[in-house]
Amino acid sequence: MAAASVCALTLGTPYVPLHHLPAALLDGDTTLAGIVVGELRVPRLVLALVAGACLGAAGLVLQEALRNPLAVPEMLGVSSGAALGVAAPLVLAVAVPAAVQPLLAIGGAALGGGLTLLAAGLGRSPSAVLLTGAAVAAALQAALLVLMVMADQLDLQLIYRYLLGSLSARTWDHVAGLGPWLLVAVPALVLCAPVLSVLRLGDEDAEALGVRARRARFAALAIAVVLIAPVTAVCGPVAWVGFLAPHLARRIAPEAGAVRWLPWSAAWGAVVVAVADLPARLALAPVETPAGAWTALLGVPAGVALLRTGNRRPGHPRRWRGTDPVPGGPGDTAADSGRTGTVRGGGEDAAATGAPAGQGDEACPGRREGAAGGPEAGRSGEAATGRGADAGADRGADVPPTRRPRAEEAR
Repeated sequence: MAAASVCALTLGTPYVPLHHLPAALLDGDTTLAGIVVGELRVPRLVLALVAGACLGAAGLVLQEALRNPLAVPEMLGVSSGAALGVAAPLVLAVAVPAAVQPLLAIGGAALGGGLTLLAAGLGRSPSAVLLTGAAVAAALQAALLVLMVMADQLDLQLIYRYLLGSLSARTWDHVAGLGPWLLVAVPALVLCAPVLSVLRLGDEDAEALGVRARRARFAALAIAVVLIAPVTAVCGPVAWVGFLAPHLARRIAPEAGAVRWLPWSAAWGAVVVAVADLPARLALAPVETPAGAWTALLGVPAGVALLRTGNRRPGHPRRWRGTDPVPGGPGDTAADSGRTGTVRGGGEDAAATGAPAGQGDEACPGRREGAAGGPEAGRSGEAATGRGADAGADRGADVPPTRRPRAEEAR
């Protein structure tokens, strides 16, 4: 994060060396470097960090509340609703003051999120909530496409850049617009984190522990909407940050819970957006590209790689395959019974179960004595072997019918 911050403040046109950076911040409006750093780069960096932290925290809330690692903020319909709220007045030529546009975006985001929250409040399963959110997002995107067809060339370029998520030309006024929403969302997020750990256990276990799972999930989704909506109103839908940041947080502390993952997810979200804004601003300079395009381009392959490596990490439980014996099943019991007869019943039972002959000799030391000590010792060894075989046969009565014919044939 520190390296990304330094690069964001120094790189670009004009280039500000690192040792000149404190002077540029203190000069303020007196020099060109002071204006560029203090009025353009610093608010853009702060907005990138705040927006990324909100999206990362919202992504973790959604994944834990819905118990689905593929849940992303875009599935709520909030991003599409916010874009629709901004595009509609522009295309319809409705004169709207600049101060009211963020409120329209938040209203559209609340519309999309409210429809999804309504489905969650009706008691459906977490997977059904995701499907409902995808349907709401698709409907809002269809309405947005209709508006884009009606727009002229200039408005279409503005809408297109906004839809991809951009931090270009953002000032301190945009950063200040996020303040009231953060004052509401952050305390609610802190109170919600312990409940998310309980929701991971499932609805039945959560109800047994005194948590009303349906209401808790509804509240978690509402908090996610409050985190996503103002960011989308200011920056546009910065895609896939809410998907990538929670998975990076889980890699740091795999055995922890939502309480410990939440700050790490917010921090990783801030890092992802701040790093993605660097190529967005510098890769095709002097032309700026949307930061959301870079988060999607780099975030999706990285997220898929994290999912694959997370399933293969050491200590991860292996999936049961159809060829494996079911734990506690008949095949497992038969194998255990055969092994018991091998140890306690002697060499013949060891041969019946397919064990090496050495195991039977170790179980019946009389046979070795008979081989080395002459006829008398041999007879005593055969008697000991016979007693071991009889004992193995008695214990073989507990062997399931699928194993008993093999034991009788060997006898």
